[in-house]
Amino acid sequence: MATATYPPPPPFYRLYKDYLQNPKSAPEPPPPIEGTYVCFGGNYTTDDVLPSLEDQGVRQLYPKGPNIDFKKELRSLNRDLQLHILELADVLVERPSQYARQVEEISLIFKNLHHLLNSLRPHQARATLIHILELQIQRRKEALEDIKRYVPKNIGDAAPN
Repeated sequence: MATATYPPPPPFYRLYKDYLQNPKSAPEPPPPIEGTYVCFGGNYTTDDVLPSLEDQGVRQLYPKGPNIDFKKELRSLNRDLQLHILELADVLVERPSQYARQVEEISLIFKNLHHLLNSLRPHQARATLIHILELQIQRRKEALEDIKRYVPKNIGDAAPN
């Protein structure tokens, strides 16, 4: 296989040769992908829906429904996790051959914690976006104030007497 320091452009560059004279001559971009698609051998979907724990074959340890108190449930699962880790340490000391059940319980708690946290991702994204936009507004207001402070001084200095 030959390599070049500067390889030639891809062949579709010819589609844009008249772009400077006529910008409408360029082809339309492809439509966005909808549904499922294959990428690097894996099947993906464009639907951003968090599958339920039941769909994944995992027992749900917190109540079902739209009105979940995330803070309370995360604290409860965290306490359960701490308890199960202490129990695992006890089992490893007293009955080392029976550790598998404790490890499965800890794994189940971790899966439930992970699912609860992933349920909060849309809220986190919204809050992050709001914060970024508020910072941009604040910076623009500060820049405007700087301009207002700077412009009258220089205009007054430059005006003829």
